[in-house]
Amino acid sequence: MVSAEELKRRLEEKRRKGAVEPSTPPREGAEEPIKYCPNCNREYGPDANFCEECGTKLEEKRLEEEKPAAPSKYEDVIVVSSNHVPGYRAVETLGFVYGLTVRSRGIGGQVGAGLRSLVGGEIKEYVTMMEHARQEAIDRMIEHAKELGANAIISARFDSDSISNVMQEILAYGTAVIIEKE
Repeated sequence: MVSAEELKRRLEEKRRKGAVEPSTPPREGAEEPIKYCPNCNREYGPDANFCEECGTKLEEKRLEEEKPAAPSKYEDVIVVSSNHVPGYRAVETLGFVYGLTVRSRGIGGQVGAGLRSLVGGEIKEYVTMMEHARQEAIDRMIEHAKELGANAIISARFDSDSISNVMQEILAYGTAVIIEKE
């Protein structure tokens, strides 16, 4: 079996010889699709199929579809971890709100993470999974608060627990309130 370091060395050698294109930065106005790694977000040219860093199959995106970061769909709900929102006062407390998700990696991600854990370091497969899980939990918590009529969530927190050795639960919770500018 070839080590990860050996694979990187060989890839770098091919790049120097011109056999492999390095990852390409996005080009302004280009209409051809570029590919990116959904795991580590590196971008590649249209001929690449797998991420050089983590081996994940690349996905395609078109540059004309790329837009500046859009505001959150919940921009009308303020979420803070403190007990108050600076410059505002809570006029009504609506109650406890939460968002819950349970995630598991597929067999490919588990195998990749297992192999990466043998050599140590950050396990990107799980980092990405947990980032997505936290965002989903926050989105669900905010949706719950909006159903109650809240425009803010104070004392927001996360809780996490293993359900089994392949599943992780993420809970986002806080207190839904109605706030007004002071």
